[in-house]
Amino acid sequence: MSEIWTILRVLTWTQGKFTERGIATARLDAELLLAHVLKKDRIALYTHFDQPLAADELASYRELIKQRLSGKPIAYLTGRKEFRSLELQVDARVLIPRPDTETLVEVALEFLDRKVAPRVVDIGTGSGAIALAIKKARPDAEVMMIDRSLDALTVARENARRLALDVRGEEGDLLSGVAERFELIVSNPPYIPTAQIVTLSAEVRSEPMAALDGGADGLDLIRRLSVQALSRLVAGGALAMEIGAGQADEVRAILLRSGFESPESRRDLGGIDRVIWARSKVAV
Repeated sequence: MSEIWTILRVLTWTQGKFTERGIATARLDAELLLAHVLKKDRIALYTHFDQPLAADELASYRELIKQRLSGKPIAYLTGRKEFRSLELQVDARVLIPRPDTETLVEVALEFLDRKVAPRVVDIGTGSGAIALAIKKARPDAEVMMIDRSLDALTVARENARRLALDVRGEEGDLLSGVAERFELIVSNPPYIPTAQIVTLSAEVRSEPMAALDGGADGLDLIRRLSVQALSRLVAGGALAMEIGAGQADEVRAILLRSGFESPESRRDLGGIDRVIWARSKVAV
């Protein structure tokens, strides 16, 4: 007689395996993977906790467990990631949206609060998370997303289509070739110093290197974008960027040297200066 694996039993077993491997979110990961295999939400796992898994379901779940133990991120295994109540499709072509980045969206929406039909561009859009969250909150905004990776842009465009959000996607290197002006430029650029890449977890290193590596001090693209942005903003427009821990002072200095005025920072939920934003002084 074959062994019976119920939902509760397989969750408990998987949680133990993940905990042994040092995965901090062991129970959550076990639930997300099983919900994905069974095509149920996580609550349904507990309302059907005594349901046995079919042989094919168990085989699919075991394969996902194996991949998770090898360091593959949950979002890549399920193909989904929630960001500000938007369910985004993600895969290895794009950086996985993180809660810290919601701070950038909050700053953006506060800046746009009293502006009518503002024009916004998201540089290095990846999955489109920032651009789509802004468009969802401000349907009147004209939102553009740019990425130098056509693969990433394909993911972003598909997310926009699936979520029925009218956001334009263009392939490009930062703002090179962009002639129009915007009220707001937002970006979550790569900001990890090259030498620190090897210290990242295998999970993070499985994400696109171009979205992580910010050069020797992590600020290469931030410098380039700060220079380009000023000529692409209307008078009083703003540039808002996500940054890494400990980079706030240097990024403030970069913005001031580029011609912006009074850079401000915003902390994330962990108390780290996560977003820097500044206004243009005059129309250029």
